[in-house]
Amino acid sequence: MILALTANGPGEFAGWVRPLLAALYERDPALDARVFCVPDDYASGHEGEYVRGLFPQATAYTPREYLRFALGRGLAGLPAQADRVQYLGGDLMYAARLHDRLGGIATAYKFSRKRYADRFARVFAVDEANKRQLLGWGIPAERITIVGNLVIDGALGEAAGKFGGDAESGAARDGVIFFPGSRKHEIEQMFPLFVRTAVQLRRRLPGVRIAFARSPFTTDAELGAALARGGIGRAYGIPSVLAADGASLEAAGERFAVVKSAMRAAQGARLAVSLPGTKVIELAALGVPAIVVTPSNAPELAVINGPLQFIDRVPLLGAPAKRAAAVAVAKRFRFFAQPNIDAGREIDHELRGTQLPSRMAHVAAERYADRAWLAATSADLRGLYAAHAGAAGRMADALLEDVSQ
Repeated sequence: MILALTANGPGEFAGWVRPLLAALYERDPALDARVFCVPDDYASGHEGEYVRGLFPQATAYTPREYLRFALGRGLAGLPAQADRVQYLGGDLMYAARLHDRLGGIATAYKFSRKRYADRFARVFAVDEANKRQLLGWGIPAERITIVGNLVIDGALGEAAGKFGGDAESGAARDGVIFFPGSRKHEIEQMFPLFVRTAVQLRRRLPGVRIAFARSPFTTDAELGAALARGGIGRAYGIPSVLAADGASLEAAGERFAVVKSAMRAAQGARLAVSLPGTKVIELAALGVPAIVVTPSNAPELAVINGPLQFIDRVPLLGAPAKRAAAVAVAKRFRFFAQPNIDAGREIDHELRGTQLPSRMAHVAAERYADRAWLAATSADLRGLYAAHAGAAGRMADALLEDVSQ
């Protein structure tokens, strides 16, 4: 089978592309996968390298190569026809244009829109709530298949060492692991904020293991430079030094482990501190309680869907306008942590608004010591996503079955 798929940023590549491709290759080792990294503000620029590192048999194309092909030019070695075009992230129009050029069966995961109702032969849904969304977007019920959340298989596979990376790590065993994000502004501003929080947390919890999970979509040079700068003043970060081997960092006389295979380390942790995003769902799959932090220290630096993303580029008035818009939009949401959204109640503890390292460290120390909360939260999180395990295999079976018919 020749499969062409589109995806955009770190969350989609680690959470969706990684487990699905692994399941497909297990079933069809001869699969010809063509992975198109599409233009996107959420992207790190290293998505293609990530795919090639995990799946050397796949062919990954850069956003520039995608645009060249979408505009009518050829790509060396790309077949003229695909069996399937699969949407796995980014704007839907990118997958639609790829389908225009490569033909085959077009399918999507989780998202669609009314104008694509006739385009997708099948849309794979996460759950019943997602199915209702798809029905509202005009996808007929007979073309919707619930498979589950692919992210769960990605987390369980990484924790088991299925995707390589670090050996099993005790860096956060019975301790705290920080997830400062993978997007560029998060590496620049939130990572230094989390470092300062970790320094203060160590003084509250001496002897407790504290580690950082780094993004596989960031190089040592990029991470080291961001840590050395320490972020802007309003982010309340602290400069730190990344070790030459990238396996630790030092700040204010304290040293912390830095791990690449985040879920291998996280599964032994008592508590995580994370920004919202895919990692919070992955932690939930492992039953790791989290403090989920949504800082508004510098909201104008965040990536926002739609035209608001570019308002800050307007001289003088742009940054304040985007800051006000981001704060106004945030007020509409009851929760930011996906497990809390899915459960309709707070399971993971959420912190939102302007964040001070001292406050974050205080809350983390309190939660770390609250064994009753930790046990109840862990059980709730495991139960929330238990039925989703195996989603990648179910979706892979459906994709291969559709093409064989």
